[in-house]
Amino acid sequence: VQLVESGGGLAQPGGSLRLSCAASGFTFSSYAMSWARQAPGKGLEWVSGIYSDGSDTHYADSVKGRFTISRDNAKNTVYLQMNSLKPEDTALYYCAKERYGRSLYEYDYWGQGTQVTVSS
Repeated sequence: VQLVESGGGLAQPGGSLRLSCAASGFTFSSYAMSWARQAPGKGLEWVSGIYSDGSDTHYADSVKGRFTISRDNAKNTVYLQMNSLKPEDTALYYCAKERYGRSLYEYDYWGQGTQVTVSS
């Protein structure tokens, strides 16, 4: 299993970024996927998840209404569109494979992470 995140960088408050996670080594369309983040000095925070067929999405309260998760099973890629970014969104963002297709919060593989910094 390999998960490779990209798209992180520096954004101004109120700005946008789109993260991508390219997956390989497993049947991508059979598993739910999640994004999580870790801010400096803080624990891991689950951010968003999407079921294997994209039929259902879930968000942490801290990002609801600002972030949108999506997936393209033909491209084995999951995305996180982040709008209205805030300085408190600054973190290392990880893509995670879930153990099942229609269940979240049970990660078994992680990517290496992509840094998102929100600052003026």
